[in-house]
Amino acid sequence: MSINDATPAEWDRTRKTGLEAWTAMAEEEAAHSSWDNEVEDAVNQPTHYNTGNIECIDAIEESMSSVAFKGYLKGNCLKYLWRYDYKGKQVEDLQKAGWYLTKLTKIVAKENK
Repeated sequence: MSINDATPAEWDRTRKTGLEAWTAMAEEEAAHSSWDNEVEDAVNQPTHYNTGNIECIDAIEESMSSVAFKGYLKGNCLKYLWRYDYKGKQVEDLQKAGWYLTKLTKIVAKENK
């Protein structure tokens, strides 16, 4: 069972028993999850940005003008370049900066055709 599928009775039981019930529900959900068997691609397809029917970056793009979205991409490039030496994941942060730069480059190249 997923926490999203919990019935009102299960929520009531959780309120009464506290952390133990939450832990049990989380463990049960994790046991049935395929995430444990997959290697996450933290740069190109992080699982925390790919839930539901649309990827987060696509929703962000749709919510902004082209100029605003390019600014967003540029800002993320700068963010990952700025912090790469401080968070303990240098290569991953540089790859993320590269991912945003590649996306920005493709948009600008398409606009300049």
